[in-house]
Amino acid sequence: MISSPIEISSIALFLVFVALAVYAQNLTGFALALILLGLVGATDLYPLPDVVNVVSIIALVNAMIFLYKRRALRLERALWPALLASFVGTVLGVMALSWIVGNAYELLRLLLGASIIYCAWILWRRKTQLKTASPPSAFISVGLLSGLMSGLFSAGGPPLVYQVYQQPWPLARMQESLMYLFGAGALLRLIIVVPSGGFTSQALILSVVTLPAVILITLLTAQRKPPFSPRALKFLVCLLLISTGIMMVHGATSVLISA
Repeated sequence: MISSPIEISSIALFLVFVALAVYAQNLTGFALALILLGLVGATDLYPLPDVVNVVSIIALVNAMIFLYKRRALRLERALWPALLASFVGTVLGVMALSWIVGNAYELLRLLLGASIIYCAWILWRRKTQLKTASPPSAFISVGLLSGLMSGLFSAGGPPLVYQVYQQPWPLARMQESLMYLFGAGALLRLIIVVPSGGFTSQALILSVVTLPAVILITLLTAQRKPPFSPRALKFLVCLLLISTGIMMVHGATSVLISA
């Protein structure tokens, strides 16, 4: 595993991963964490716990700029139950992450890889839009699951994406709602992790290095429509997620079997 945060080639490759993930996030409203963690986990470029913390910084900055550019600074009333439930799930996820990292790093990679594959399948198999909005209970359960994944991997997107994309809302409203939820979740996770000493110097350096690229890409793409059809975009994102998830599961499984 590459441990030095100052190797230029490693940072250059990480910046490419960040650019791809942020671009996909701005086009779809999701996939930032899964794409970035999937690519890093597949290449074993940096420790996943550090990258998870970097994702929180990127998600927060990305959401702030995106929502400012869209002038969409109000959370949908229907999503408040999901937001509150996700706070609870995030706390539980951060606690679980501390235990997993302390006992089995490769187990974390295996779990994340399997989650990425499953989430990509869910996104691809997403049902058509509902005729009426889901009840608060549905948003509460989804918010709790999303918060748990956010606390573990800073990747709480798939459950919320699946739920939000089923609602009878315009695409722009879905994107803005997801950005708001992801930004709030990232902020909460940082509030929990930073005081506990879980934010390392390597995570700080990577965050500082990548933020200019995140800001530039978000400013350029926040108000632009996707250059191809939503179906083609979803296919490309899901294909990338499944590929990186399979590589991550294979790598972690090989290490665990040989241990």
